[in-house]
Amino acid sequence: MKISRVLAGAVLVALCGTACAPGASSDTTAAEPSGPVKKGAGDEKVTLKLVSTPESGAAVKSVIKAFEAKYPQVTIDYEDNNVDDYNKALNLSLASDQAPDIALLNSVGTTVKDGLVIDLSRYAEAYDWDKTYPSTQLNQWRVAKDGSTLGTGGLYAAPAGFSLVGVYYNKAKAAEAGITTPPATLEEFEAALAKAKKAGELPLQLGNQQGHASFPIQLIGQSADGAEAAARWTFGQKGATFDTPGNRTAADKLIAWKKKGYLPSGANGTDLQTAVDKFTKGQGVYFVDGNWDAEKIGDKLGKDAGFIAFPSPKATAIGTSVAYAISSKSRHADTAAFFLDFLHSPEASAAEFKAGFLPADLTAAKPQDGTVMKDIVAAWGRVNDDNGLVGFNNNATATMNDKLTATTQELLAGRTSTDGFVKAVQDEWSKTHG
Repeated sequence: MKISRVLAGAVLVALCGTACAPGASSDTTAAEPSGPVKKGAGDEKVTLKLVSTPESGAAVKSVIKAFEAKYPQVTIDYEDNNVDDYNKALNLSLASDQAPDIALLNSVGTTVKDGLVIDLSRYAEAYDWDKTYPSTQLNQWRVAKDGSTLGTGGLYAAPAGFSLVGVYYNKAKAAEAGITTPPATLEEFEAALAKAKKAGELPLQLGNQQGHASFPIQLIGQSADGAEAAARWTFGQKGATFDTPGNRTAADKLIAWKKKGYLPSGANGTDLQTAVDKFTKGQGVYFVDGNWDAEKIGDKLGKDAGFIAFPSPKATAIGTSVAYAISSKSRHADTAAFFLDFLHSPEASAAEFKAGFLPADLTAAKPQDGTVMKDIVAAWGRVNDDNGLVGFNNNATATMNDKLTATTQELLAGRTSTDGFVKAVQDEWSKTHG
């Protein structure tokens, strides 16, 4: 099972503010399609141009092949674009006379605000996408007219596979520590951490050089506050605040876990992949990370690699989707929308899963029994059932990742308190969202 390690970076850009490359003004784009939706591929021969990145392209190229086999009247010309240049170049491409019909959308700010992609709401209604995807998944691609508030307004992209952050665990180490069942609540998780410490094991592996302590903080916070409430802050919706009981509890827990020796002493100097390497070498009973590292962890730990959604009665997880938008300049928006609807078909879902993404259609995900991917698929099913997916807090503003990195490092180093941490994060959010 190939899980691209670049996936984390490729999908962690759900919101873009002033850091995005500027696009053309909205008066250079075509009018939004209107009237009844023409569903299906039709009989007319149509050629669509689709642009994506190499990391996401592995899946979509297989999807294109399956789509063209079923609908030979439609040809989809695929174009790779280097991920380092992709986000900067996309707006210019969409504004040009050679604009693609369909494009991987990593950021939504100026791309939507400048009218470079169309509102897909009428297609979502026609194809019943609200019955295919839980609301927390579609809402990540809903954008208000201001171009910076997510979760409400028009729908500007359709999902094509998801990432997921949860809790890996070493089954052998857990059993040796007397942990017989995976924890189901925060209280049970803390009890398991205590057992691991008493058994002489490192309870929770962590690398925070790049701010990944924000993962357990977010998961504890949204488990307590609820996924929908947590998403309002991540989406930048007015009136939202980071100063919640859940986020305060999360900061308190991280401080307490550090003092109790549940975390590695050098976490602030350890990057994510070094933490992954340490976990696969038996340093840590638990580890909070995403599905993009499943291949590495599964290969090294084998049958001892396990994965659960963060312990909570109602399953919640951090994650976002690879998603595709339709250019405002496309002459074949109806056909392009039909292809977007195909992204959740059994054929597309199988291709997405093979490329390391989690599909909307879990019947197409067929991992081998006894593998960590089997556990990840089960966790993904729980999150879907509980409508518990929340985008990355790191993407709440264009500068939030840097702020969370600095403030979580200060929290672990004892240079700030829960009050200071919560205030610093909310102040950073308010610079963009007011």
